[in-house]
Amino acid sequence: MSRPCPGIDGDPAPAAGALAPPVLMTADGRPRRVGVEIEFLGLSARAAAEALAHDLGGSSLSEDPHAFRVHGTRLGDLLVETDLRYVHPARYPNLGLKLNPRVAAWLGTLVEPFIPRELITAPMPITRLRETDAVLTSLRAAGARGRGAVLWDSLGLHFNIDPPSLDATTVTAFLKAFLLLDDRLRRDIACGKPRLARAFPPDYPQAYKRRVLDPGYWPDVTDLAEDYLAANPTRRRALDLLPLLAHFDGGRVLSMLPHEKIGPRPVFHYRLPQAHLSDPAWSILPDWNRWLTVERLAADPQRLVAMGRDALSR
Repeated sequence: MSRPCPGIDGDPAPAAGALAPPVLMTADGRPRRVGVEIEFLGLSARAAAEALAHDLGGSSLSEDPHAFRVHGTRLGDLLVETDLRYVHPARYPNLGLKLNPRVAAWLGTLVEPFIPRELITAPMPITRLRETDAVLTSLRAAGARGRGAVLWDSLGLHFNIDPPSLDATTVTAFLKAFLLLDDRLRRDIACGKPRLARAFPPDYPQAYKRRVLDPGYWPDVTDLAEDYLAANPTRRRALDLLPLLAHFDGGRVLSMLPHEKIGPRPVFHYRLPQAHLSDPAWSILPDWNRWLTVERLAADPQRLVAMGRDALSR
C-alpha cells in the first residue's frame, strides 16, 4: 500500500518530547493550543459524528442535516460538517446565493460523494495533540477514507496554532521561517507524487517572498496586513494569515475579501498538509513534526537572518 512520507527526520511516530515547540506558553502565560481540521470522504457528517460520540464519549447534536456538534468527548467538543457553505444557509447568511433549508439539504446529499466532510476540533493544549490520532481510528473504522487529494483540491489536514506572542515581530518571524522552508515542506509532503503536489495551495508571489525575506523587513501590524493582503487576497496559501490578520483588523480584511470564508481568530492557519484516512498507518504527528521545523527556525533570529540572505542571493 502506498503511504505518505514519514516525518521530516524519517520517524513516522515522533517521541512525545519531539512534539513540543521551542515555546510552549503564550506571552500572557497560557499553554499554547492547537486546533485540528481533517477532511475525508466516504462517510456522512451524521455517521461521523455518531461514531465519534460513541468512541470518544459525548453526544451528537444536529445543527442542520449536514453539520453536527459532538459535545463532551475526551478531546473536547468537535464539529463535523460538509465542507460547502451553501449547504449551511443558517450559518452563512451573507452568501450571494442563499438556498432555502430544504434545497440546501438536498444539495448536501447530492454532493456528498465529491465534497469532503471536515472534522474540526476545539483548541487543545499542544501537549495533548498525540491523542488526536484516536479520532482517526474512530473515523476510519466507521468508513472514512481519503488519499491526500481529490481531483481538484487537497484533502486537508489543517492546524490552527496559537502564536507564542501576538505582535508583529513574532508573526513576521514565523512568516519568514515558513517562506524559507516552504519548498522543503512541499517536497516532503508530496513524497514524489505529482498528484499530491498539484493539489497544494498556490505558492506566494515571488516579489512578495523577496520583500518578506529582506533582512530589514520587520513591519508593524498595519503594514504587515497591507502587504499581505495586496499580494495574497485569498485563503489559498499554505500558511494562511487571513484569520490572524482579521483578528487584528477584521474590518480591513473582510471589506477586501467579503466573500471569503474567514473566521477572525488569533492563530496561524497552516493548511499545507494532506489527510490520508485510507492508510491505516497514517497519523497527524509527522506533519506536526514538519511544522515544528518552522517553529524552531522562527525562534532562532541569527539563523533566520542568515537563511534569508542566502535565499535572496540565490
